[in-house]
Amino acid sequence: MADGSDTPKAVNRRQAITLGGAALLASALSAASGSVGAASLDPANTNSLTQVRNATLRIKYGGVRFLVDPVLADKDAYPGFEGTANSQRRNPLVPLPMPIASIIDVDAVIVTHLHPDHWDEAAKAKLNKALPIFAQNAGDASQLRSAGFADVRVLTESTEFRGVHLSRTGGQHGTDAALKALPQILGPVSGFVMRHPAHKTLYVAGDTIWNSQVERAIATHAPDVIVLNAGMATVIGLDPIIMGPTDVLAVHRAAPNAMLIASHMEAVNHCILSRADLRTFSKRDGYEQHLRIPADGETLAI
Repeated sequence: MADGSDTPKAVNRRQAITLGGAALLASALSAASGSVGAASLDPANTNSLTQVRNATLRIKYGGVRFLVDPVLADKDAYPGFEGTANSQRRNPLVPLPMPIASIIDVDAVIVTHLHPDHWDEAAKAKLNKALPIFAQNAGDASQLRSAGFADVRVLTESTEFRGVHLSRTGGQHGTDAALKALPQILGPVSGFVMRHPAHKTLYVAGDTIWNSQVERAIATHAPDVIVLNAGMATVIGLDPIIMGPTDVLAVHRAAPNAMLIASHMEAVNHCILSRADLRTFSKRDGYEQHLRIPADGETLAI
């Protein structure tokens, strides 16, 4: 567990909620540069990342198509998370931006952890049971196999798949105080790095706040592109359990030349930071040119 001293103090919940409201609508109208549009999920000869919804990503890298943290249920399918901000709202808050058939047309799946906003019953039902699925540890792998998936692999620090080098990275799903309060709920989480000699290095941090494990991953892998779960998910009475503006700024300072991509926003009840608000903070802190905040369904060239 990381020492709480290396975790910047996040923007408080009242400030983030106040900055929200109408900003949710405004963020949907904002265009992020670097977009190749939503029409093609697999632009030819280009590494790309499609922000599907929440933390669900579709990544084309080195000619291989990966689906990350698939949640495929219809809008309002599940109750809000008890004890979290805005728990009266049902999840997902928004519909999928594209047909499920196009989302799941991939070569492999990566599940960073098994929280229901990263892996759901609809994904279990819709995904081809023969697809290779990478899990963060043996425990998660066992649960995935129990769901009927035949080719489940544990992601390590040195995993190869069709010419792409994958490395598992660690994370911390909240402050030390949050993990002490909710150890069974906030348990192990992971991220991963994709590397290929001919392509930029991609780091997907997963459900984590800024901490020494993220800092170490950046120092070790020197990523060119970093995906951050930045919706500032909040459990009542605790500091946020994923990144907010202060964490994103810390990542930028650790990797000032990297392109940052914000994900896990505006799709589940407890994420209280809007896209528009994060963009405002990035302008204030002087790194907006290094940040992309894709809308659901938007594809970025990476």
